[in-house]
Amino acid sequence: MLLYHHIMNFERSFKKGVFIVFLLFIISCNNQANNNVNGDSYNPQSPVEEIAEGTPEAILRVLQEKDSTSLFERDSIKTFYKARANKPVWSDTQFRNAFLDTLKNAKYQGFLFQDFHGNEIENLTKNLQDRSSEEISALDIYLTDAFFKYGKQLWYGKTNPKKLHEIWDLTRKKISISKLLNESIDKNDLSFAIKKLGPINPIYNELILAAKEQSILMEKDSSKIMKIEIGKTIKPESSDPRMPRIKARLQQLGYLKDADTSSVNSKTSERAIKAFQQDHGLMIDGIIGNATLYNLNKSAKDWYNILQVNLERWRWYPRELGSDYILVNVADFKLEFIKNGKFKDEHKIVVGLPSRATPVFSDEIENIVLNPSWYIPPTIKTKDVIPGARKDPNYINKKHLNVISQSGERLDPLNVNWNSKEVYSYRFKQDPGSANPLGQVKINFPNKHLIYLHDTNSKSLFSNNARSNSSGCVRVEGVIDLAKELLSDQKQYNSDKVDELLASGKTRYIKLTTPVKIYIFYWTAWRENGKTHFTHDIYNDDEKILKALNIIH
Repeated sequence: MLLYHHIMNFERSFKKGVFIVFLLFIISCNNQANNNVNGDSYNPQSPVEEIAEGTPEAILRVLQEKDSTSLFERDSIKTFYKARANKPVWSDTQFRNAFLDTLKNAKYQGFLFQDFHGNEIENLTKNLQDRSSEEISALDIYLTDAFFKYGKQLWYGKTNPKKLHEIWDLTRKKISISKLLNESIDKNDLSFAIKKLGPINPIYNELILAAKEQSILMEKDSSKIMKIEIGKTIKPESSDPRMPRIKARLQQLGYLKDADTSSVNSKTSERAIKAFQQDHGLMIDGIIGNATLYNLNKSAKDWYNILQVNLERWRWYPRELGSDYILVNVADFKLEFIKNGKFKDEHKIVVGLPSRATPVFSDEIENIVLNPSWYIPPTIKTKDVIPGARKDPNYINKKHLNVISQSGERLDPLNVNWNSKEVYSYRFKQDPGSANPLGQVKINFPNKHLIYLHDTNSKSLFSNNARSNSSGCVRVEGVIDLAKELLSDQKQYNSDKVDELLASGKTRYIKLTTPVKIYIFYWTAWRENGKTHFTHDIYNDDEKILKALNIIH
């Protein structure tokens, strides 16, 4: 999946005036059109005619009467109204209905109307023309409180990623909800605030579309699906008693037109399996193994929930990525390079094992190292190197490592007492060469997690479908080409010069002159070419986030 292609397709469509998706999901609460974020209409129970209005006096009385548990943002709401002399916010019918539309129809983003004073708001909007000034003032306060909660959740996410991840190192700018609401009031245009609060990238909008589609499938898939037993692998042209159920499930999911009752994995079912595998980030081989069966056993509700998890992830991520950046999707084992706003290339990657997961964070690339030495990171030193040396006195020599004391002295590994505590203060270095696991190139963005991009001497790993094999750092296929692209604005480091420096075998540090951001993200669902795609949740994060969202059906 190419994020850049999504962005550029959107920009081209916008320039041509074809901005249906964006209008549908982001700016649809425009007060003139009176549409909503998710494309459905919220119509009050009764038409609004001459009604009483909220007053500053009534608003003040209601605010003083309400206890601390009846409002989500009591202190902020009181401060907000005080700053505007307790004047009502939602007296304009179109402005109010634009927000009601937004709330009522944000369910596909995981926002449920009842979680935003929905019941109170719905009751008060019934027979609005018969309501007292105090009741309408209470409605005004509920709507403002709902906007504050909705705005915060749209901007920051419904959950706290730092509580759900052992390592989470993405910073987000703070935003003033009250300022945005005031500006929208002044413009009489709620879309002004909604556009600034929600994720602006097309991936988010298309995930909402995918959630809508999946909700329709949920109705069709309402009955409990018949689980297919995990077991022996089913190869093409082979027979298995589970095949009739597999074919029935493929038909139910739209991958097979007709499902026969044969027990053979025929050419037709093989093609259907390959299509299913492609959409779910599996090895596309037509072989029905446990990973394929696991995905076939997921219901429409399961996939809907995964879409909600990924919508939440994109609410956590930065709104603007810049013009020059590298984007890594850990779960999909892919890296994309965008330069001057244009897609340059995509690379396969190897990421951390589940026990040594690659963290989610962003930084800026500072330099490139050609023919790097490898200084063993703390985790590998503690978990691998020292235990290995204790078991085998010749382990260090076999690994071509240098042992360096705190004073900088190079030690003979055969004369080191590996059972002493002092060994934990030693540094372990591997010189450049064919045995060096960093390969020929290292791309540095110094960070507290000691993560970087690098080459590898185990290039066969890139041929695997699942590539979580490292100790946390990201190995990049074709990293030399990526390094050349990063250096392409420096004429003295053209392609031939880089090849010459690599051939010398000597370590060379080259500083980048053009800042390039790197974003290491994790997401397991997206849309591409009108189809929803999923990939394996290698770190088992989806279920954890889903529980925190509290939207499990």
